[in-house]
Amino acid sequence: MKIELPQLLWYGNTTLEIELPNDWDVQFCPMRGAKRPPLTIEQMEAAIKTPVNSPRIKDLAKGKKTAVIIFDDMTRPTRAYDIAPIVINELVSGGISEKDITFVCALGTHGALSMNEFRKKLGRNIVGNFRVFNHNIYENCVEVGTTSRGTRLLINREVAEADIKIGIGTVTAHAQVGFCGGGKIILPGVSHIDSITHYHLNVEAMAPETTGLGKFENNVLQADIREAARIAGLDFLINVLVNDRGATTALFAGDFLDVHDRGVTLAKEVYATYPLPSNKDLVISNAFVKANEMTIAIVMGVLSLKNYSGTVVIIANSPEGQVVHYLLGRFGRNYGGRQYPIGRELPPHLKLIILAPYMDKTFADWIPNPEVITWTKTWEETMALLKKSFGPGTRVAVIPDATMQYYG
Repeated sequence: MKIELPQLLWYGNTTLEIELPNDWDVQFCPMRGAKRPPLTIEQMEAAIKTPVNSPRIKDLAKGKKTAVIIFDDMTRPTRAYDIAPIVINELVSGGISEKDITFVCALGTHGALSMNEFRKKLGRNIVGNFRVFNHNIYENCVEVGTTSRGTRLLINREVAEADIKIGIGTVTAHAQVGFCGGGKIILPGVSHIDSITHYHLNVEAMAPETTGLGKFENNVLQADIREAARIAGLDFLINVLVNDRGATTALFAGDFLDVHDRGVTLAKEVYATYPLPSNKDLVISNAFVKANEMTIAIVMGVLSLKNYSGTVVIIANSPEGQVVHYLLGRFGRNYGGRQYPIGRELPPHLKLIILAPYMDKTFADWIPNPEVITWTKTWEETMALLKKSFGPGTRVAVIPDATMQYYG
């Protein structure tokens, strides 16, 4: 049985073909909206020019001198190169000069992007004609207020000082806030490490039962994010949804609360996994959209196993390696960021195999005991290992993007 899986989102968006024995009981479990058709540029422009509960960008820009466009990083599939030129034209139509429009990458606690990555995300023209900055979580942040949950909000100075603030991002399922997008472009996107630490640790501790993959309503982290974005003065938000190839299939623009609500409502449908896998002996979890955060795919794999025991194979084709994470990552043999380690050690009843063609020694350093992982570099090598443990009738689930889907 041959199955095609997406890979290398930012490196050609190609296909990996894997082959499984015909006598295995294989269940292919994509997201419901996998094959939704992409929007045209004209459809994106129309949505941006008819915003939800907000004036048009060009009207917001009237009488303003400076604008900042905040965009998400390479851990998100957002094709900002399609959207940003439309936003620029709107700002210029409203009277803001191109020289007074800047871009800030909402890194949160992720590592800085290179100019080559900026070109992938924004396109050569924007990088060549506009100032594009990485957010720095340690420097050049200014205080703008405090949320009701005690998050003292310090944000990027370039963002804080701009007369108009516009965000561009993607809604996907998220392991803590339920669904990302929305005000997350501000907190943690362009916030100081102290603000992010309080939000991640102290705020979540207030109601941890409300957080988790796909949990959105009454999520305590979402509540803090939304309050923070309002305090920061996020004027306009564009959020997209994508299909199984990362192409934009829906776009919502306008007031950030309404945009995110609409985005999440649709995301619950299109990112939901169907059929829903359960009681499996073996799960193959492909990390596509967030191959550089491949540990996310482990959760989807474990949830599909029988009694959370068995084998999970993560396919993580990430030429750039795993994203630097200043809050969760390891920065020495036995120590790391303020929330390291985020998870527990891998238990003995779970066997984890990671197929990583570009594996490096630090590839799984978010995990406290990476020494128990089995590593492979090709599907053929992986299959040879699996055949030693599994035979006819093996119950298998294949999840084409375990970093974007969720079990709804």
